[in-house]
Amino acid sequence: MDEEFQVLIVDDEPNIRSGLERGLEKEATHIETAGTVNEALDKFDAGDFQLVIADIRLPGDRDGLELISLVQQRKPGTTAIVITAHGTVETAVDAMRRGAFDFITKPVDLNLIRQQIAKAREHHRLQSENRELRDRLAEAGEVSGIVGNCRALQDVLTQIRQVADTDATVLIRGESGTGKELIARAVHDLSNRAGGRFIAVNLGALPETLLESELFGHEQGSFTGASRQKPGCFEQANGGTLFLDEITEIPSKSQVDLLRVLETGHFVRVGGEEVLESDARILSATNRDIQQMVDDGEFREDLFYRLNIVPIEVPPLRQRREDIPLLVDHFLEHFCIRHHRPAKTIHDAAMTQLVGSCWPGNVRQLRNVIERLVVTVGDDTIETRHLPSDLQGSSTSGPSQEATLAEVTEAAEKSAIQSALSANDFHRERTAKSLGVSVRTLHYKMNRYGLH
Repeated sequence: MDEEFQVLIVDDEPNIRSGLERGLEKEATHIETAGTVNEALDKFDAGDFQLVIADIRLPGDRDGLELISLVQQRKPGTTAIVITAHGTVETAVDAMRRGAFDFITKPVDLNLIRQQIAKAREHHRLQSENRELRDRLAEAGEVSGIVGNCRALQDVLTQIRQVADTDATVLIRGESGTGKELIARAVHDLSNRAGGRFIAVNLGALPETLLESELFGHEQGSFTGASRQKPGCFEQANGGTLFLDEITEIPSKSQVDLLRVLETGHFVRVGGEEVLESDARILSATNRDIQQMVDDGEFREDLFYRLNIVPIEVPPLRQRREDIPLLVDHFLEHFCIRHHRPAKTIHDAAMTQLVGSCWPGNVRQLRNVIERLVVTVGDDTIETRHLPSDLQGSSTSGPSQEATLAEVTEAAEKSAIQSALSANDFHRERTAKSLGVSVRTLHYKMNRYGLH
């Protein structure tokens, strides 16, 4: 038994505790027992348990189901098996909702317990491997399809890694097309909730009459057309992540309802009376100046503060031009495969034009342009003449104040590249490494500035 696998057995009957401990000693590297919820929590907090086996009926005012909930709060992903002499369908469903791996009735069959422990060990192993893989991808900058090496994007990735394994609410701000949902998915994928569902809802696309039903669900017959009971986004995302896109489009009444759920975790379906609970982690996003909306009285200040626990600013594409060659290569490969086209390359002059374009639609616009080129260009090499007309004359150079600032920035960049080339005897790999960019990015910039 190479991998560490510790088990905590919780039952108020000493003979059952000792019997399970003896019977399962070959299935675990270490076993502890407890007779109450408080004793179990003390031992759980002091140890590193991968599995908790708990009876439902325990002495005191807290039972085994509440213990499972508390264990999941302290260490999400811990495997739990519930045993009871009074099994019902409702109890089993409740146990599963709280995060139980399995539900077993007494008298306990040791062979069945061993089988379930074997499954739990395998489940734990897969979880560990997935977590290690996510960590390696995150260290390499390969987070949920996010492509780029620029400092601004690396700062965003650092924030994602810092916040992912918490339950803090995150407000993602950035212009349209910058990839805010991609950032939200990255937070989910790198979190302990990655095994749960990621539910995204665009609040700006929903009419006010349907918004409450979409978020909280509805009961059959609660309104015209409600032919069946429907769970809302908070129910669907329970144990996972709920992403509220375009959060600033939510009307005033719904802002009040949303704030109540965020503060209590409780809600009621439209037309229902039962108070339901959701453990969904909340991420939200907006492309508007939400602080100004608060100042103008268009968005509730208390809701803003509740959503804005951790703010993440996504930079526009014009602030990460050095990433454009990487993004172009990524989209070229992706769409050639998707549309069954032979691999294509892009001419240096065309790449220079793409890097220098304004991109008001940000990464989404670039993605759409590359897909169009893959589909419509029959040649193996995409040249400047193939680019859409609105890009062929959209270089950042020009007489405007924004262009003047761009010219100043580019002049500084050109000077920095010249100095690095001289310091590294025009050795491109060493120069690229010293500048913190890829060799290909350096090559395009040298072509753009005529540095040969």
